[in-house]
Amino acid sequence: MPTGIRLKRIQDQIKRVLAEILETKVNDPRIDGVYITDVDVDRELDYANVYVSSLAGEAQSEDILQGLSNASGFIRYSLSQEVDLRVMPKLRFYWDETPEKADRIESLLSEIREEREARGIVEDEGDQPLEDVDD
Repeated sequence: MPTGIRLKRIQDQIKRVLAEILETKVNDPRIDGVYITDVDVDRELDYANVYVSSLAGEAQSEDILQGLSNASGFIRYSLSQEVDLRVMPKLRFYWDETPEKADRIESLLSEIREEREARGIVEDEGDQPLEDVDD
């Protein structure tokens, strides 16, 4: 089993190489615009959970995951040519909702700011220096 630092390096390398493979070698129109948000490899190096998202949004997630699943053998082979591991982990693809949730949170915060400004409420700066308090 690899150490935590080595496992992190493997995950980062797989993420980087996988992004290159999806961009240059895979010619499936279902996965155009897909980007890798995270890669999580288990300690035994049996499985690599690959989290993906796309600018097309969650509406296309089923097609994207199906396209990635269909190309997983080719992708795994291409990864094995670039990443130096004795055994290449099996790839499992998952849809990552984090970017969409972040956009939703940002829009909610923007609405709150606009409402506060409309009511004339001034936001706290938060970075003002604290006053000295004598004990």
